[in-house]
Amino acid sequence: MIRRRSLLATAAAATAAMTSSAAARPRSGTGRAARRALHLAPARAQLTALRRGRTTSRDLLEQYLRHIAAANPGLNAIVTLDADGARAAADRADRHLARTGKPLGPLHGLPLTVKDALETKGLRTTCGSPGLADHVPARDADAVARLRAAGAVLVGKTNVPALCQDIQTSNPVFGKTANPHDGSRTAGGSSGGPAAAVAAGLTALEVGSDLAGSLRLPAAYCGVYALRTSFGIVPTRGHIPRPPGWLTSSDMNTLGPLARTPEDLGLLLDVLAAPAPADAPAWRIDLPAPRHRRLADYRIGIWRDDPYCPVDKETRALLATVGQRVRTAGATVDDTARPVDLADSDELFQRLMYATASATATDEEFAADVAAARTTPADDPNAPYLRARTMRHRDWLLADEAREKLRARWAGYFARHDVLITPAAPTAAVEDQTAVPVPQRYITVDGEKRPYYAQTTWLNLAGHVRLPAAVVPAGKTADGLPLSVQIIGPYLADRTVLDVAGHLARLLPEPVRPPAFTT
Repeated sequence: MIRRRSLLATAAAATAAMTSSAAARPRSGTGRAARRALHLAPARAQLTALRRGRTTSRDLLEQYLRHIAAANPGLNAIVTLDADGARAAADRADRHLARTGKPLGPLHGLPLTVKDALETKGLRTTCGSPGLADHVPARDADAVARLRAAGAVLVGKTNVPALCQDIQTSNPVFGKTANPHDGSRTAGGSSGGPAAAVAAGLTALEVGSDLAGSLRLPAAYCGVYALRTSFGIVPTRGHIPRPPGWLTSSDMNTLGPLARTPEDLGLLLDVLAAPAPADAPAWRIDLPAPRHRRLADYRIGIWRDDPYCPVDKETRALLATVGQRVRTAGATVDDTARPVDLADSDELFQRLMYATASATATDEEFAADVAAARTTPADDPNAPYLRARTMRHRDWLLADEAREKLRARWAGYFARHDVLITPAAPTAAVEDQTAVPVPQRYITVDGEKRPYYAQTTWLNLAGHVRLPAAVVPAGKTADGLPLSVQIIGPYLADRTVLDVAGHLARLLPEPVRPPAFTT
C-alpha cells in the first residue's frame, strides 16, 4: 500500500533516476524544447506525436513523472502512483507500435490518471475511506477497462473526499487536495483530485463521476473542461460508492471526461460511451452528430441568475459577456424562456439524491434514519433529508414520475432551443472549509451568506433529468480565479453540447493556467 509519504518519495526517486529537463510551455518553442513540453500539450497533440513516432510512450511517461514529482507535492492531486506499472505498459505500447506499425487504440500509449473512486485491477482503490485503505480490486471498473483497451497507460489515482460525499476534496487517508490556482481555495469535489491534476498538467485526461455536480464543480473551480454525459451511455459498474463488488449503481450517477480542451472531451467521450458489457452483444451507443455546424445556426438560451440561487456580480457579468458574444456571432439568443422552475427542480433533485444515496447505508444506519424520520418535526432542517432518505417505495415511484414529467418539460424547451447556458456555480472557487463542521459551512455571494450546498444548485438542473451538461472555462475574476459557464443540452445530444463548447472556446479568452502547469 502506497501512502502519500511513500508516493512523494517514489516520485522523487523517479525524478533522480531520469535525465533532468526544464519544462517549457507547449507553445513556446520547437524542436527539443517543444518535445520536452509535450506533456503539457492537448491529448490529441500527444497522441499524434505518439502515432507518428515523434516520441515514444515511455519518453512521454517520463516527462509526466518528472512533472508529477515537481508539482504534485504542493497539490496532493495524485495520491497513488504506479510508476513501475506505467513504465511496463508504456514499453508494451512502444513494442506493439514498432512491431505492427499500428496503435493499440485511440488512446495508444497516452499516460493518464483515474479518479480513486473507480476500481483498478491490482492498484489500490480507496475512495478516500479508511475502511478501504487496503482495497486492491481484482478487476477494473468497466470504464477503466475501456481506457486500457483503448491503449491508455494508467499512471495513478487521484484524490476524492471520503466516499465522494463532499463538494471539496479531503479525506482521512490522503488529506486535502489544493486548488492549483490558490491553495487557500477548494478544488471542489468529489472529483477535486482529477480536476486539479488536469489543470496542473499532471494528466491531459481524466475520468470523473457526477451525481450532484461532482465532476462539473471541480472543473469550474480549477478552470478545465468537463462533460457530464447523458445518463446511461457510460457504464458505471466499479464506481465507489456503491460498495466494492456491487453490480448496480445509482440512478443519477454518470461518468464523464475532464480535459483542457473541448476537443479532448470528445476524444475521451468516444472511448467511454458504450453499453455495459452484458448489453454489448446487442446494443450500440450511436450518439447523434451536433445539431448544427455553425454557431450562427444555433438557438441558445441564456439563464443568467435566479432569486433561488443568486450568483455574484462577476458571474453575472460573465454570463452577459457570453450572451453578447454568441449573439454577435449570429446565434439566436433567448434570455427569457425558462425550461423549469429552479426551486422546484432542485427540491425534486434533492429528494431523489437522498433516496438513491440510502442504498449504501448499513442496516443499522438505515434503521436509525427511519426512527429519526418518524420523530423529527416537519420544520426541522433535517426533516427533508430524513424523509427523502427513508421514503416508501410508492413515494419514490411518485417522485420518479415527477422526474419524467420534468424531463418532458425539458424536451419541450429543447424543441425550441438547442442548448441552455447557465452559471456553473454562484462564484469562483470558495475558501476551503475542510476544518469547519458541515452544519457550520457557508459561502458568501456578493457579501451575503448562502448555504454551503448552493455551490451545486445550478449544476443540479441536469443531474436528475439525465441530461448532458458541460462546464466551459469562460473568464476569470479580478483576483485571477477561473470562472466557468455550464452548457446543458437535450438527452443524448452530448455531441451538440461539445460542439457549442468548442465554438465558445474560440470566442472566449484562453483558460487561466495555474503556476504548476509550467513547472
